Order: sequence, then C-alpha cells, then structure tokens
Amino acid sequence: MAHYLFQAAYTSEAWHNMLKNPQDRIGLVSKAVEKLGGTVEAGWLSFGDYDTVLLMQMPDDATAAAFAMAVAAGGACKAVKTTPLLSVEEGMEAERKAAACGYAPPKGPKK
Repeated sequence: MAHYLFQAAYTSEAWHNMLKNPQDRIGLVSKAVEKLGGTVEAGWLSFGDYDTVLLMQMPDDATAAAFAMAVAAGGACKAVKTTPLLSVEEGMEAERKAAACGYAPPKGPKK
C-alpha cells in the first residue's frame, strides 16, 4: 500500500469543542481510515500551520483523496493537505526514469 502524510488545521470552533470535551481524534479518525481499507501508522498533534499530522497507508491515491474530502467536508478543519510519500526505492526508480525520459529545459536566445 502507498504511504501518505496527512495534515489538518482545525477551526477555532473545533478547538473550542475539543477543549470542552478532550478526545483522542487520532484514534477516532483511524477508524475512518480503516473503513476505507487503510491504516494509520502514527499520528501527532503539531505546531505551526497544521494542528495534526498522520502517517497513513492507503490502497491508492483515489482512496487517500476520498479520506481528505471526507475530512474537509466535515467542517472541523480549515485546511487539509495530503502528500503522497515515496520509499527510497521508489524515489530511485523515479530518478532513473527521469534521467532516461529525454526532457530538456527551455533554452534562452543564442548569444
């Protein structure tokens, strides 16, 4: 299965609700991921632009997108970001393919 980094930023209303009623959102969200055929390997609360981060495995990009859509549609997050992750082996395969594809950058005018 493919790995994804999932990041979400909560709305102030969501924070308000969680402060009144603390809850393990990662545990709850894991159930939705599992229902889609994926797994959450780890999850954290975080500082900065995003409030929570998950490392998850999903069967494919469409399934990862479906999870992101469901979270975004729920209204508790003001921002959602899903990043596909490549293993070192997949990255090296991509490098080999890139080197062999024949792409050439645009050239400037001749001097």
